[in-house]
Amino acid sequence: MDIDSLDAISPLDGRYAAAVAPLRAYFSEAALIRERVRVEALWLLQLSQSVPALPGSALSAAVREEALALSREPGPNAAAQIKTIEARINHDVKAVEYLVRERLTAVGATAANLELVHFGCTSEDINNLSYARLMLAARDHLLAESAAVLKALQELARAHAALPMLSRTHGQPASPTTLGKEFANVAARLARARDRLQAVALLGKWNGAVGNFNAHVAAAPQADWLAISREFVSAQQLQWNALTTQIEPHDWIAEYCDALASINVVLIDLSRDLWGYISLGYLRQRAVAGEVGSSTMPHKVNPIDFENAEGNFGIANALLRHFSDKLPISRWQRDLTDSTVLRNLGVACGHTLIGWKALQRGLNKLAPDAARIAADLNEAWEVLGEAVQTVLRAAGVPNGYELLKDFTRGQRIDQKALQQFVAGLPLDASQRARLAALTPADYVGLARGLAEGLPAA
Repeated sequence: MDIDSLDAISPLDGRYAAAVAPLRAYFSEAALIRERVRVEALWLLQLSQSVPALPGSALSAAVREEALALSREPGPNAAAQIKTIEARINHDVKAVEYLVRERLTAVGATAANLELVHFGCTSEDINNLSYARLMLAARDHLLAESAAVLKALQELARAHAALPMLSRTHGQPASPTTLGKEFANVAARLARARDRLQAVALLGKWNGAVGNFNAHVAAAPQADWLAISREFVSAQQLQWNALTTQIEPHDWIAEYCDALASINVVLIDLSRDLWGYISLGYLRQRAVAGEVGSSTMPHKVNPIDFENAEGNFGIANALLRHFSDKLPISRWQRDLTDSTVLRNLGVACGHTLIGWKALQRGLNKLAPDAARIAADLNEAWEVLGEAVQTVLRAAGVPNGYELLKDFTRGQRIDQKALQQFVAGLPLDASQRARLAALTPADYVGLARGLAEGLPAA
């Protein structure tokens, strides 16, 4: 059923429909239905190969070709046809089985062939592999999208590696850094978070109603069902889980969601920091022709992209944290509370994707205001107190920290006052000259090299 985007309850299908369109291939109802069909067809093909003693395992060329076609692409009308069947029988997975049987019947499948469709399966055998295959494909898309954010951060880090900037710890002036180094910090965190998502092993189970192959052994005790199950799950590029109840316990989904949420946490931190730097005037946003920043204040260029990103990351992470807390918990051998929760995986990924795209838009508009940044540095000579007291320590001068605390804490210090103070220190002339020549803009340590990816020493 088509719904006008203006009538959609969820903004994912309304305001943000275009932004999340790529995720429909992995998280829509139609995507899940098509994947279930593929898994049913693949299992029939596996049985025909692995358990030839079963009467229905001998497939004609036409039946085999139709099963292969279903395993590749069930067709554009398959999902709608299955929904029609579901409306009649009120079971989503059984409706998939019936559609597969109908398609095979149409090409001459025997009654025995048809009995191998869904053989030994519980609905969760179909579902867990379907979700895992979809989330495996979705991860590739999510990693590609987050790679674009990472690339933008790395480019900003290199471009502004040498631009000195006042740090703020506890909101107060602190030892200078460079703008590029601050982007590099976030890029490194994002790279590690992406690696964590990439490293999550996606598991699958294929072992019947309560995980013991009960029906399989009763029907065909001669078959090596453990080997067949392992081969089938592994063929889906998934890691075989041999020990489960009726459901695969979803621990890997929790890890996947936690890893995705960790990426968003890093980017929430970035969004808030960039919002602050824009507020300070350190960063300017390029005005886009035709855009309006405020309904009443025409001068405004608001940091809306970073605010939009932060809001969407918050919604995504509320869901992702719920998934990771809830999905690994199921009463006894199975309850149904995971079913409706799993259907919302795409909602969390959708808000994540919207946030990443908003963040990229914002990053592409940013430019530093070097004069504004320099002005704050030139008013913060007190930050050189760290340098002076550390030089005193290195020279063995006692109470260097206390000397600088008395001189700088809570006081406005300018270049002249600092130079006069340095002139009276018990250091050799070369050290005093070096400290007297130091400016806040010079006092950035190895920040430039770190931002450019150079070794620290």
